[in-house]
Amino acid sequence: MAHDQQTPRLFFIDNLRIALIVLVVAHHAGQAYGPVSWWYFENPDRASILGAFFTVNRSFFMSLFFMISGYFLPMSYDRKGAGDFLQDRLRRFGYPLLVFFFAVIPIMMYIYYLNFRNYGPLSFFAYYSQVYFGAGSRPSDWTGPSWPDMTLEHLWFIEHLLIFALCYALWRLIRPSRTRTDRNGERPPRYLEIFAFTLVLAAVTFVVRLWYPIGNWVAFLGFIQVAFADVPRDLGFFIIGVIAYRRNWFLNMPKKTGRVWLLLGLAAAAWCYGLNLTGHTYFSAGGLNVQSVLYDLWEALLCTGLCIGLPVLFREKLNSQGALAKNLAAGTYAVYLFHVPVVVSLQYAIRHAGIAAIAKFAIVTISAIPLTYLFCSYIRRFPLVRRII
Repeated sequence: MAHDQQTPRLFFIDNLRIALIVLVVAHHAGQAYGPVSWWYFENPDRASILGAFFTVNRSFFMSLFFMISGYFLPMSYDRKGAGDFLQDRLRRFGYPLLVFFFAVIPIMMYIYYLNFRNYGPLSFFAYYSQVYFGAGSRPSDWTGPSWPDMTLEHLWFIEHLLIFALCYALWRLIRPSRTRTDRNGERPPRYLEIFAFTLVLAAVTFVVRLWYPIGNWVAFLGFIQVAFADVPRDLGFFIIGVIAYRRNWFLNMPKKTGRVWLLLGLAAAAWCYGLNLTGHTYFSAGGLNVQSVLYDLWEALLCTGLCIGLPVLFREKLNSQGALAKNLAAGTYAVYLFHVPVVVSLQYAIRHAGIAAIAKFAIVTISAIPLTYLFCSYIRRFPLVRRII
């Protein structure tokens, strides 16, 4: 996500990343209080409206992150070359994956184990071997993730970025591409072309979800945590980001085009909230039926609309940056890594508060954002940590 030193800083992209990371924190803050199957903390009461919040979020925000990451990938490769580029990706993505896989996530899972499962006393090392790596006998009613299904949790995004970066480097070695030049005159995609892409994305997603419904996480090749139901969307927008860099779409996309697609995306999001509030369950998240076709088309329209509209909106309205925004932008990667432990700690801290689930969600969200930024600001003072995140 680094910028080329010879390229003007795209402040609107920095500001968009700040908004997205705030949404990510809020999304995970709501996991304990909305209709989800599992989370590190289980609140007895649930707020149904958070179901629409989760559905809208998961339909676009990680794909938008992938598109932004794809945009800056060619810039980094052009500046560093294959060797330094790969070394940098392995350091920035590989080290955090190892630390969380072997230390942070097992500790969080152990805390969940002690608080919500009446299995009697169990040492951390016994838990570590039984539950996390599947050695020995696992409790028969264990509902938490186990190796190799979901042991990276929210870091699946980092794992996928690393894989995409390795594939991109291989592609550049096989087929070298031109470096960035002045392309202010290149035409961005028109309405019909964008709509055609949306239809293709919906069709491919529908086919994939016949075998892999939403929420079906698997350990591909034994270690890659992946939900294939979302791969067409995430990979598609990552590729769009790479193309957008070469053709300068972030800067050349017309304001009117961005406004139209933003309105479409917001209308799709509002429809989802309306269905939730009225108790309508017409959408289906997989299967050979009309409901699945409509769901995948709705999701593709929402994602395309917001992935086009939000960058244009931020470019036109939020393309400046003060000292605070600069610091917040610099810490977005660290916040993505460490926000879940902070969120879960707050969820445990207010577990006995006699208030509604939606109120707890608001408290955890509002508290977790500044606390996570403060924590990340502190740890990034260490040179070794700063080199990675």
